[in-house]
Amino acid sequence: MFFNYKLNAGILIFACLLDFILGDPYSFPHPVKLIGKLIRIEEKAARKICGSYGQGLRLSGFFIGLFNTAAAFCVIFFPLELIRAHRFIYFCTSVLICYTCIAARCMHKEAVKVFRSFKNGIKEARKQVSNIVGRDTENLDEEGVIRACVETVAENSGDGVIAPIFFIMFFGAAGGMAYKAINTMDSMLGYKNEKYSDLGFFPAKLDDAANYIPARLCALFMFISACLCFKSEFNLKNGFKIWRRDRLKHASPNAAHPESVAAGLLGVRLAGPNYYDGFLEEKPYIGDALKQIEKNDILKTVKLMYVSEILSVLLYALPCILL
Repeated sequence: MFFNYKLNAGILIFACLLDFILGDPYSFPHPVKLIGKLIRIEEKAARKICGSYGQGLRLSGFFIGLFNTAAAFCVIFFPLELIRAHRFIYFCTSVLICYTCIAARCMHKEAVKVFRSFKNGIKEARKQVSNIVGRDTENLDEEGVIRACVETVAENSGDGVIAPIFFIMFFGAAGGMAYKAINTMDSMLGYKNEKYSDLGFFPAKLDDAANYIPARLCALFMFISACLCFKSEFNLKNGFKIWRRDRLKHASPNAAHPESVAAGLLGVRLAGPNYYDGFLEEKPYIGDALKQIEKNDILKTVKLMYVSEILSVLLYALPCILL
């Protein structure tokens, strides 16, 4: 049964260690890639049957969301149940599956690429950051590139690290994979534009629900991380102030929680107007520009992500192991 907290705790610890050591090798057949291919097939079928807009497409999004979440859970849960009696094989298989659900090392590598790319000029920095953000990057200046990277690392700390850990802890490897399916659907279909307003409506709402608790835990862990480990590097008072003030300044009910904490702790201003597919989207600013944003802020945000991950594992796993 997946509600085996002690077993899940052990699996989680080894999965996080494996992620830290290996990250996501580009040649690795990552399950998210398979989920993404399935979503593209489903989208084409839905548009062929229901057209480009309307209630039929919204209903298709509902069934796509339910099917993919259930399928991701069942494809992992039932095979694992078949080998549960073989404890070592079950444990190792679960660790490998959970490892693919956690993206801390991958985000770290991509952020460092952006950090180092400035040595080769702004064009290279724009190119690198375009790999991890959805906004148009062609005209970003240095501050814009740094801001985009910091925002992505902060948000990814929630939906790429804390959220999968949360679901793995309570629902095992199958829960972690179900969450990755939800998050991938939101990434591919959950755009708030004319093309995806119907098809992506339910996947976006499903992702909002799945991330509601993890996003708030992430913000809390980031703030505690700064208090415990990096007092001299961060503005703690401002971090708490901006979190309280700006935590809801986002179209998503969750994304601004970790972003606002990061902005406040760093003393910088994030978000604001940006171009997406050539169109300007007016978004509120998060944080106050107490100082000019700089390249080192990327690395500082990565530190917050890692310590938040460690805190989450300690709080979730250690009580289960010790009790």
